[in-house]
Amino acid sequence: MATTKWVLDPTHSEVQFKAKHLMITNVTGSFQNISANAETQDDSFSGAKVSFTAETGSVNTNNEQRDGHLKSADFFDSEKFPQLKFESTAFEKKSENEYSLKGNLTIKDVTKPVSLNVEFAGIQKDPYGNTKAGFSVNGKINRAEFGLIWNTVLETGGVLVSEDIKIQGEVQMVKQV
Repeated sequence: MATTKWVLDPTHSEVQFKAKHLMITNVTGSFQNISANAETQDDSFSGAKVSFTAETGSVNTNNEQRDGHLKSADFFDSEKFPQLKFESTAFEKKSENEYSLKGNLTIKDVTKPVSLNVEFAGIQKDPYGNTKAGFSVNGKINRAEFGLIWNTVLETGGVLVSEDIKIQGEVQMVKQV
């Protein structure tokens, strides 16, 4: 069976993360420079092989000082580790438009298995004749497991930044012909 290749449409895609700050509100960040590829056997995407990269130096939380700290050795160490990477090990259909995406996430020099929930929104042709597929991706990781351990203990108890990080993505892929 022929393999179909898909690539990320970066102008219609975003990947965000959310971390609890002071344990009372979420701070949202994103990566401005991302890329992804998928290989499928058909348009259902069952069994797809998916890869994703984000340039850690493109992290953006709308706060220059915080972004600089996230790029430092306390977090992503962007000079030494310029990319975080994901390689799928399974893309399994759970229901009509719900999938489980499993794979290995590498941040810094640590690779761990992760599982993400994916909602497949379908396939459409755009006005220019391109075939596009849309997905919403959600999951959660523990940043400490990837060596992102910086934190500060608060006087009142608790910590400044949560270890649990929520991941959210809105992804549009373009079919390659």
